[in-house]
Amino acid sequence: MVILSKPAIEQFSYIRNKQPATALFPPLIPIVDLSKPDSKHQIIKACEEFGFFKVINHGVPMEFISKLESEATEFFSLPLSEKEKTGQPKPYGYGNKRIGPNGDVGWVEYLLLMTNQDPNLATENPESFRVALNNYMAAVKKMACEILEMVADGLKIQPRNVLSKLMMDEQSDSVFRLNHYPPCPDVLQSLNDNVIGFGEHTDPQIISVLRSNNTSGLQISLRDGSWISVPPDHHSFFINVGDSLQVMTNGRFKSVKHRVVANSAKSRLSMIYFCGPPLSEKIAPLPCLMRGDQQSLYKEFTWFEYKRSAYTSRLADNRLMHFEKIAAS
Repeated sequence: MVILSKPAIEQFSYIRNKQPATALFPPLIPIVDLSKPDSKHQIIKACEEFGFFKVINHGVPMEFISKLESEATEFFSLPLSEKEKTGQPKPYGYGNKRIGPNGDVGWVEYLLLMTNQDPNLATENPESFRVALNNYMAAVKKMACEILEMVADGLKIQPRNVLSKLMMDEQSDSVFRLNHYPPCPDVLQSLNDNVIGFGEHTDPQIISVLRSNNTSGLQISLRDGSWISVPPDHHSFFINVGDSLQVMTNGRFKSVKHRVVANSAKSRLSMIYFCGPPLSEKIAPLPCLMRGDQQSLYKEFTWFEYKRSAYTSRLADNRLMHFEKIAAS
């Protein structure tokens, strides 16, 4: 078990969740084996039904995963004054408890980084941390592009790189986040609700690629509004459908609402690669997916416009609502 230093966020009060996981007979999380020839069909089904799935045989070397987890653990173990040398989150840098500028808070500290710029890292050996980040991000980016091309194949979209090229573009606005959720002993004092680590939200990007250590905490919302806990698996990755992909499929895929609840005894460390398009990219339903006289559910917008709207909203807000077309009466 990883034990980190006493977290700076203990100075803040707890934020409680009054809606615990409620599904009486929760469905199994879809598992996609990327080495199987029918994986594209499994991905499409999972994106339609859950907006979420687990991938195995993903091709990301375990040594890259373990090395970055070790470097991140070392970083979050540093005194607060050292971590803050990385820079305040505006929006990139080190932050704790406060999630964004709009009042959202959680039992979390984090490091938010751009994927196409070398970060300023406040550790004893920043080069080692930087190499670990670059190796990990390159491998995860490759996997994410493969998944997006499988999505294109499954949806019969040509060319098959119509989605992955947005990530491969030099101007891709992808970001990377390391979240550390310290143990929260106060969880033991509450039987009816949980301490929120990261509040419920959807991701605004195309997809998000998540991996965590073997500590529970992640929950997703099902279509009926009930919540289920996602069993941790530190050997695998989890994929979230983001708002942008929901729009590009004209609502066929749904972005998954998810959250993290605090653990009473163990630290949780998660790593998320958010696959974003260039800021100037226009986001709209793909014409090849529109059937007959089917109408677009969304107004066209640029990623810059949506990102600005998303990051000036509260976590739980329905951000896509502002970009939906109003049906004629």
